Amino acid sequence: MFVNSINNNKFQSFNANKERDKVNNLRPKVVASSILATGAAFTAIAKKQGFSLKFSDIKKTPIKDWALFRLYDKKHPNRRIIELEEKEIITLAGSSVLGGLAAGVTFDDKSQRKAKVKEAVNQFLGNVLVPVGCVSLVSRLYKKNKEGILNLVPQIKENGTIAKKLSKNAIKNINSSLRAVPFSLATIGALGIGIVTGNRVSNFLNEKVFHKQVDRKIKGSDFAPHVDDIGMAVSLMADKSIASSLIQRTVPAFLCVPGIEVGIHRE
Repeated sequence: MFVNSINNNKFQSFNANKERDKVNNLRPKVVASSILATGAAFTAIAKKQGFSLKFSDIKKTPIKDWALFRLYDKKHPNRRIIELEEKEIITLAGSSVLGGLAAGVTFDDKSQRKAKVKEAVNQFLGNVLVPVGCVSLVSRLYKKNKEGILNLVPQIKENGTIAKKLSKNAIKNINSSLRAVPFSLATIGALGIGIVTGNRVSNFLNEKVFHKQVDRKIKGSDFAPHVDDIGMAVSLMADKSIASSLIQRTVPAFLCVPGIEVGIHRE
């Protein structure tokens, strides 16, 4: 029995190493495919929002002013920058998932195709659509009731007792921070609810649609696609700013994660 146990452990270790090698060989191809698909979607969005894709125009434009890198400039508040809202985020995420799936299906074993298709559904619905929908709903409700909510937020009065100990600039910063609290809390709550609900949706799909008893746990990578939600939240919390546009510029990179997860997924 002891010998059998050793042999079983060796066999399991061999299979684990073999599986790891397959994933390591597959990963670069999946990453490249996901990036290309997301990049293509971003390019289409940029063109739709008025950015020129002509090589001659791109060549004479400074890199910092390319669609992917251009940030909000308060000195030129009306100049065009990429706007990534719900529709654009879903388009980028869907493209990432399709790119990862295409590479996974092409370069991995045929026996893993069904597993990857299932993961694609789980990633898109559970990790993207449901959380983005939750944050979007809260954003719209907040925007509709913003004035009434902010009227309830305490503010430091310039002629009050506390104000005598602070500079005008400090008072302004404190008041601004206090006014950001309600939406920050609402957004964090909505995102948390969205991620947990998305996880429940994935488990429901596994059990009722795919007929597999898999308790899908929330992983660190599940949070990667939701940087875009933070960007959307920041842009709604305050006027357009360098900070909000900088956060939104990172969205395409983080949205490559669902596609990579799909491509390297194995049964």
